[in-house]
Amino acid sequence: MTMPAQGTATAPVTGSPPGTTAYRVLVGLAALGIVLQGLWAGMFIRPGQANDATWVTVHARGAEVTLALALAAAAVAVWRLRTRRDLVLGTGALVVLLAVQAFIGGLVYDNQALTAVHVPLAIALMALPVWLLLRSRRGAPADRT
Repeated sequence: MTMPAQGTATAPVTGSPPGTTAYRVLVGLAALGIVLQGLWAGMFIRPGQANDATWVTVHARGAEVTLALALAAAAVAVWRLRTRRDLVLGTGALVVLLAVQAFIGGLVYDNQALTAVHVPLAIALMALPVWLLLRSRRGAPADRT
């Protein structure tokens, strides 16, 4: 290993782009929210019985918080990671799909047939934030050789 000559500067070691940590935290929390949604749904879905209103409310508020976290992650992606088109578009898709999921969830009580869309979409939604977190650890697609 050679030492730089006196009076010369070494190039700074660059880490992740600014905003990456905030982005990862927000996407990670949104992923946790999605997993918790499944847990909370399991607390009130009981075939042949009335739903437990407390857990329905927890599930609904959890959806709102999860959507807000995804929206915040999308804002960070647009503001700080705009060169990462994969993250910007992927996080935008997460926000849209969570909004659609929440909308369908609001209709399920009056139309039980929508459960056939709501539950599989919830399971599929678990994969998107994981993909986003894995992608955020890589360099921008143009940076790879």
